[in-house]
Amino acid sequence: MATVRAERLVNLVLCLLSTRQYLTAERIRHIVAGYADAPSDEAFFRTFERDKAELRDLGIPLETGRNSAFDSADGYRIARRDYELGDIDLEPDEAAAVALAVRLWDSPEFTSAAQGALLKLRAAGVDVDERASAAVEPKVRTSEPAFGTLHSAVQSGRVVEFDYRRPSSAEVRHRTVEPWGVVSWRGRWYVVGHDRDRQAPRCFRLSRIQGPVSAVGKSGVVQRPQEVDLLRMVAGEQREPPPPTPSRVWVADGRAHGVRRIGKVVERRELDGDPGEVLELDVKYPESAASWLAGYGPDVAVLQPDTLRKAVNEIHLDAAGEGRR
Repeated sequence: MATVRAERLVNLVLCLLSTRQYLTAERIRHIVAGYADAPSDEAFFRTFERDKAELRDLGIPLETGRNSAFDSADGYRIARRDYELGDIDLEPDEAAAVALAVRLWDSPEFTSAAQGALLKLRAAGVDVDERASAAVEPKVRTSEPAFGTLHSAVQSGRVVEFDYRRPSSAEVRHRTVEPWGVVSWRGRWYVVGHDRDRQAPRCFRLSRIQGPVSAVGKSGVVQRPQEVDLLRMVAGEQREPPPPTPSRVWVADGRAHGVRRIGKVVERRELDGDPGEVLELDVKYPESAASWLAGYGPDVAVLQPDTLRKAVNEIHLDAAGEGRR
């Protein structure tokens, strides 16, 4: 999806989620950034219909209705009760992947777009729900310098060039890659694509890229093969999952229901004066589980094993450092 289209869809979701009214297509055209540039009425309505279909394909429910019997045209809005998710039962590695995706949504560009969209709504006299912006509030970031350029190259279908350090030595080689996607596996980011130097599909860990990444050539040149499963390529089709690690965690009373769904209560215990319970659960991927458990903050504390407990504590310390900055 092109960046301009993605920003327009974000603005449209913010607009329809933030209002208690039904907004007609014509009013949306003047409020939502990205529609005013349409060269004609026909072009606008064609774009708007595509965007509505895109949102429905993404599972975002659009309500259609009229504010009063005097309205001459249907309007649109997104009801928070339908937009917000209910309880979802996820495995630890699945929950970690979701948490990672949420953390990635921390782009200054999208933050400013969201704030600008809400300001335009208020300026246009739309009754804005002040709670709505929290539903799409950015949360994610990655420290890999190469991420932004690679992600943009994937979206635009451009070839990339970069210097890459091989995992088994300090040797650095120049690579020319047709990128198919950027994915995360076990807490690390990888770009997957066709390596033109080796004439074969390859995965490259972003932390081993040396220096800047350059996008070269025309847009639309690179097309991801439909049959390619990026995450499977990174993980390795033949890789067997590791044996689960028995773990014990403390959970505060009435909190962290996601942990409770997969754990077994073995005893009651107070931790620093707070009442709670000790749960036993099996962890397949400690690195992913550490991010997942750390996401519950002080409501969850790892008791065993020490490796998992230290990993969670390190994440808390890093987050505290970010907050101070």
